[in-house]
Amino acid sequence: MTEVLRHIWPHLAAAAIILLALAAASHAVIYKRNPRSAVAWLGVILMFPLVGALLYIMLGINRIQRRASDLRARAASISSPLPRHACSLRDLAAHLPSDTRHLNTLAQVVNRVTGVPLLKGNRVEPFLDGDAAYPAMLSAIRGATQSLTLCTYIFANDRAGKMFTDALAEAVRRGVEVRVLIDYAGSRYSFPPVEHVLRRAGVRTALFMRSINPWLTAYSNLRSHRKILVADGRVGFTGGINIRADNLQEPKPSFPVRDIHFRMEGPVVGQLQQAFAEDWNFATREALAGEPWFPPLDTAGDVIARGITDGPDEDYDKLRQVILGALACARRRIRIVTPYFLPDSDLIAALNTAALRGVEVEILIPQKNNLRLVGWAIRAHLWQVLERGCKVYFTAPPFEHTKIMTVDDAWALVGSANWDPRSLRLNFEFNVEAYDPQFAAGLDNIISRKRAAAHAVTLEEMDARKFPARLRDGMARLFFPYL
Repeated sequence: MTEVLRHIWPHLAAAAIILLALAAASHAVIYKRNPRSAVAWLGVILMFPLVGALLYIMLGINRIQRRASDLRARAASISSPLPRHACSLRDLAAHLPSDTRHLNTLAQVVNRVTGVPLLKGNRVEPFLDGDAAYPAMLSAIRGATQSLTLCTYIFANDRAGKMFTDALAEAVRRGVEVRVLIDYAGSRYSFPPVEHVLRRAGVRTALFMRSINPWLTAYSNLRSHRKILVADGRVGFTGGINIRADNLQEPKPSFPVRDIHFRMEGPVVGQLQQAFAEDWNFATREALAGEPWFPPLDTAGDVIARGITDGPDEDYDKLRQVILGALACARRRIRIVTPYFLPDSDLIAALNTAALRGVEVEILIPQKNNLRLVGWAIRAHLWQVLERGCKVYFTAPPFEHTKIMTVDDAWALVGSANWDPRSLRLNFEFNVEAYDPQFAAGLDNIISRKRAAAHAVTLEEMDARKFPARLRDGMARLFFPYL
């Protein structure tokens, strides 16, 4: 028997590899929504049957959607009904200046895409970098009396992380109900992981989607990239800032990161809390409900806003459709700041069409990217928007992690999502759209200051790159569906 096995085991192994590759290829053909992604995975699987199939199992299969669907029904009761604050299209038209009322069309699009009400009566305040954002967030944590919820992608066990762990632990000691949700990959950016510190301090902490490849954190997908902090259900923070010492400019870290975060008050905070509660329910099966988490919310300002959840489940492709709607509605100016600019062909076509219509399109991206492969792929894409009249600017170091989009000086989109496939198709994101000329003007001033210190990129400059650099960038672009 042993002799027989010795002779046939190579054939059995080969048959097993073929069956595994066929199963992976079949799954990609049936379940991949994007044909280009399906074809790319088929190529990898057929060229490298064993390695390709294993990579597809690790990176290509959305293992979240079915479980999310099951838990979504349980989470349905975790809602913050805000009908008295809902903003109708008529209310929005009255709020906007006459030359921006075409944005009502965009609001109608987002109504249908998200099914979430637009809410009036909000106050939204931007904070630049961790130097300004962290003190405001810590003040909200220290002032909480009933509940605190915090979710983030990166929560490092470093100088910045210690400020938050100390404040959260102190909140627990004074009787505040605290829930902290950290993405598993993001928790591995420092060692030892911060969740151990939080749990020892009595802070209820959960990890989102434990990964079988924690060493590939920079390029892993199906992650929770959301950043939400809510104190007593009344004061919220969201944006792009992680909890990490690199976001503090004053101590002069070795790789400083520029970013922006937003403090919010008013009915929209209920939508921030709703997004956290659903994620917490997904990760722990604990439902957060009742007044400690969802108190009645009064108006706090004049900004009309709406929270937008996006992810590879029931929220799939919502944010991308919102962006496409905004590009189509723009009449005068579109401004985009993003660290990772890897738009798909539909977004490129929408940007170019806007520029051809006479809309001024400005795109600000970092001159030096923190992910080298992504930086190369970005350069391989730029000619596609430069040749149609879009303006591109390279921002000088420090690394610009800011994520802002404004349209016609009256609409803004802020939050955690980047302009890349990971954010718009593969990760869980949270953004807020705001209809308010004053708020948009403040963001435009921030963008203008960044642009004034940036380098204007030309098509000739991109074409003048040496052949090895263009080949390198083009090869990096082949990984576009996975970056």
